[in-house]
Amino acid sequence: MKSKLIALSLFTMAIASCNTEDKKIETVLEVTSFNLKTTASELEFNTLDAEIEETFTSKQPGYIRRQSGVDEQGKYVVLVYWKSLADAKASMDKFMNDKSVAGYASMIEGSTMKMSRFTIKDKFKATNSTFTEVMTFNTKEGTDIKAFNKVNKSVGPKFTEKQKGFLQRITGSNDSGEQVAVVYWDTKANSDAVINDFMNAPVAKEFMGMMDQSTIDMMRFQSLASLKNVTLSNKDKVVALLNSFNTGDQTPISYINPNKYIQHNLGVADGLQGFGELMQHAPEGGFKANVVRAFQDGDYVFAQTEYDFFGPKAAFDIFRFEDGLIVEHWDNLLEVQKPNPSGHTQFDGATALTDLDKTEANKAVVRGFIEDVLLNHQMDKVASYINPKEYVQHNPAVADGLEGFGAAMKYFAENGLVMEYDNLHMVLGQGNFVLSVSEGKFGKGDHTAYYDLFRLENGLIVEHWDVIATIPAKSDWKNTNGKF
Repeated sequence: MKSKLIALSLFTMAIASCNTEDKKIETVLEVTSFNLKTTASELEFNTLDAEIEETFTSKQPGYIRRQSGVDEQGKYVVLVYWKSLADAKASMDKFMNDKSVAGYASMIEGSTMKMSRFTIKDKFKATNSTFTEVMTFNTKEGTDIKAFNKVNKSVGPKFTEKQKGFLQRITGSNDSGEQVAVVYWDTKANSDAVINDFMNAPVAKEFMGMMDQSTIDMMRFQSLASLKNVTLSNKDKVVALLNSFNTGDQTPISYINPNKYIQHNLGVADGLQGFGELMQHAPEGGFKANVVRAFQDGDYVFAQTEYDFFGPKAAFDIFRFEDGLIVEHWDNLLEVQKPNPSGHTQFDGATALTDLDKTEANKAVVRGFIEDVLLNHQMDKVASYINPKEYVQHNPAVADGLEGFGAAMKYFAENGLVMEYDNLHMVLGQGNFVLSVSEGKFGKGDHTAYYDLFRLENGLIVEHWDVIATIPAKSDWKNTNGKF
């Protein structure tokens, strides 16, 4: 009798175990991706991100776990596991209105933010992961979801689970039909090592073949917690220096080399002494600076800034670094103007930084445009460089599109005015933004500096800002370094 009871008990436990396996507790995975504003400090953001997790997200009802990271293109990804969809929504609603996270949220480029939530049945176990792959996608129209789920489930045992450094694979879907697959690795190196093998594996080909390729969003990121020795970038130093006009903070002055500071603003004396003399002549209340865009290209940082500098000014600044210190500075300033015929100001427009892997290609496009069209007047090549269907213009006097560009050229010709580019001195870029610095003549032939900022998409210029300023007579220079 006793043996029968034991057998019955074991049988009951087995049935219960099977039922538990079949009815795993569903939770919610929230996937959010975004880029930072170009004026944001990655070091500061990473610090705030850890604080947000500790003081805000982890305190919300239904919170399970949070992981954040950044990929090689500068895209941030945040994964948060919640007990329910209601918990996830409640947390986001509170986040959007909580003043304690306002500083963190203000550093995010809103136009790049994307968020999806997925129902999952897998319990997170990959606590030692430092590198994560997240792929979201839709299946092809007409795909048998049961067949897809079977293939999806087989990817782990047939391939991923056999790989060195693999920790866990989590999958899920939502009511919109969007799918997610998250793979956790111990290191990036082990993830990188299997990419080609995965793409050639039969199960991967079957899995990928059921996806709508146009919907795939693949993110591979290093966890912020695993990043070591993150330091203040040169761009961060420039933004801090410009913002010090507003805050009065003296720390950023230490980012300038005290023994070597070559000044190309011809109204300011050379060296730190010249910078100090300029500050002494500031009006009551001091100078003000609103950094709109900032970029880094090797040892150079260039920024577009709205100044209150003896009146409202639109400006571009360029700083060159050596050994982490600023050693040279160029700029071009112009009074702030009214919106142009298309209603654009000298500062508005796109700010999101993308296409970091296309920096050199985009710089080559801008160089070609300046040399072929503006220096050598090969107007038949304009459409090879500027998108004929989308060209947003921020020059105060010129309207959008190639028509606006052509109308401006016609006006100058009919009124005996010139806009001549004689020399291209510098081309700097980061991702989809490129700045060119040129010398020429403008208006009635005045010696002029042209600073042109371009935004590119798919290899063509789609947006343009500029500052065109007269170069003062040499007798008025306060340094001998020249404008360029």
